[in-house]
Amino acid sequence: MLEGTHTAIVTPFRNGKVDEAALRQLVAWQIREGVDGLVPVGTTGESPTLDFDEHIRVIEIVVQAAAGKVKVIAGTGANSTHEAVELTRAAEEVGADASLQVTPYYNKPSQEGLYRHFKKIAGATRLPMILYSVPSRCGVEIGLETCRRLARDCRAIIGIKEAGGTPERVSQLRGMLPEKFVILSGDDSLTLPFMAVGAKGVISVASNVAPSAVARMVKAFARGKVTAAQRLHARFYNLFKNLFIETNPIPVKAALAMMGRIREEYRLPLCEMNPTNRAKLRQTLRKLKLI
Repeated sequence: MLEGTHTAIVTPFRNGKVDEAALRQLVAWQIREGVDGLVPVGTTGESPTLDFDEHIRVIEIVVQAAAGKVKVIAGTGANSTHEAVELTRAAEEVGADASLQVTPYYNKPSQEGLYRHFKKIAGATRLPMILYSVPSRCGVEIGLETCRRLARDCRAIIGIKEAGGTPERVSQLRGMLPEKFVILSGDDSLTLPFMAVGAKGVISVASNVAPSAVARMVKAFARGKVTAAQRLHARFYNLFKNLFIETNPIPVKAALAMMGRIREEYRLPLCEMNPTNRAKLRQTLRKLKLI
């Protein structure tokens, strides 16, 4: 099962191209720090601005650098079912362990359309598949009944990244889905509340910056060491929030640049943080002794 802490890893750029050396170094550091998995080319990996070849190359680099030490869940979702199928097939060919399928964005399909979309992808490869419901970005959530249908009808669909913002929905999902169906938090600040009602871990933005801390928090809670987990949550809560002070992944890439791990470079329409927010983020990193 894909439990624990999975870092939604950034895609570093240098002079307009993917910085392959920096990406490999990030993967090695994440593994040393104790994460359970890596999720390349999700939202945090700036997938909307990568072309097809870049998208697959990033997945391939992460797979190679991980060398089987952690699971690689490739972000291969799209608002076109055909494109999602092609990306997922290509990710399977380069060795990904699973795929993450975001809800189609902008075109706002019906629940029946969502069901057919995810079912089509699930039948196109042998990769295990994790749904990704994030209505704040996509304009539509994967409904509870749609999740139940997909879990029942598609053996390849083994979990969901839940970024709907409420423990109540996690409780509802847990009550209607098989126990083996994995629920992962899609929001660092809600990881512990979600785990309290049935989630098994997190696909994390914050673990880009503080991988050891997030991994220890998740492991502590899973092992019943609730107080230890709560202390880590309290200590890093401001980081969890400040990494979303502007649109993800702008703050997390800025933070990694402040830490000297990547060059701060984005692709339009994303751009640098405003000075006030940058100063606030820098202060948080200093307080946590991350810089």
